[in-house]
Amino acid sequence: MPLAAGLYYLAHEAESVLRPPVVLIHGAGGDHLYWPPQIRRLPNQRIFALDLPGHGRSGGVGHQSIEDYATAILRFLEAAGLNAAVLVGHSMGGAIALQLALHHPQRVLGLGLIASGARLRVAPAILQNASNPSTHDEAVALILAWAFSPQAPPRLRELAARRMRETRPTVLYGDFLACDAFNVMDQLSRLTAPTLILCGSEDRMTPLKFSEFLRDNIPAARLEVVPHAGHMVMLEQPQAVADALAGFLASIPYHPGQ
Repeated sequence: MPLAAGLYYLAHEAESVLRPPVVLIHGAGGDHLYWPPQIRRLPNQRIFALDLPGHGRSGGVGHQSIEDYATAILRFLEAAGLNAAVLVGHSMGGAIALQLALHHPQRVLGLGLIASGARLRVAPAILQNASNPSTHDEAVALILAWAFSPQAPPRLRELAARRMRETRPTVLYGDFLACDAFNVMDQLSRLTAPTLILCGSEDRMTPLKFSEFLRDNIPAARLEVVPHAGHMVMLEQPQAVADALAGFLASIPYHPGQ
């Protein structure tokens, strides 16, 4: 089982040093499997899809701050021998990527922010239910009621629900506390990394206005809206997200050894 700094990860074309490394950071209560194969195995790209601490196959405990998760990613980069990487994050993963780009810009070659935002307030009902293990399933149900577009197949919803229920209640609650406290709305102008922002047209958890704010406040960022998709845009429209990421990655200047 591949581990770096205690984090489980899957690597695709890890030895292809002519391409920049890409680290996929999942969202709250998720794991590396929330990135479908079309994204985890982008052709001709060096991809690392990891499980955050306490999630999936990674050991340890989850954190309750975006700063602590960002530190875990830094340790992963160091253990994996990656001087810098393109960070692609979904929802909470996007917050972690933003935190790293703001405070460790030399480690970030580019940013992919998927269904994310500069502030990630969590609905009080979700926080309340997630705080009690006896109402963990109710918290998951509330999340998934908002996570997909109406067109999403029932099987996709069921699979996402099963995976999220496998996350320990304390870890899920910690993730939501971390999201709820996150706010870098007044810091985005400091970002220098090339940035792609992706949002599902029917995202109700981080609506389009969240992505538009990122686009309008991050220098030289560009936004792509994916039709017929909700918050779990990469699960609902995996090929569209993969194609957008492939084009973005091809545009990032990279010199082996960076």
